[in-house]
Amino acid sequence: MKTSFLLFLTAFISLALHAAEDVHLTAVMAADDARVAAMKSADESQLKKVFSGDLRYAHSNGVVDSKDSLITILKEGRTKYVGYDHVERNFTFPAPGIALMAGRTRIQAETATGKMDSVLSYLAVWRQEDGQWRFLAWQSCKLPPAAP
Repeated sequence: MKTSFLLFLTAFISLALHAAEDVHLTAVMAADDARVAAMKSADESQLKKVFSGDLRYAHSNGVVDSKDSLITILKEGRTKYVGYDHVERNFTFPAPGIALMAGRTRIQAETATGKMDSVLSYLAVWRQEDGQWRFLAWQSCKLPPAAP
């Protein structure tokens, strides 16, 4: 009887944890979709909502921006994202209130130095702040073109 109860309890806890992770996955994916849309449209109010105040955004060229500097760059049109398509996007939840997003994305952007069309490998960190998923960190690197 005791063994059956422990098996039941273990299964119940496992299902509850899986259901909670599914809810978080849906929410953080929606937050990331909102982030991409806000970055493409340079919508300052949406960017302020989705970016953490502690944002550290390390571009593939090594330049690092904060929340304020990245919003300014986007708002002033110094960088304009014209294409932003996830090739691969995976999430893990290593600690309560933290989500890691890793994968590859194709980014097309226009800057003062010209156009960029690159596939990037990235790692991003999301953090729950006041019940909302906020974009906390981004680190990316350019991938070489696919061999013919």
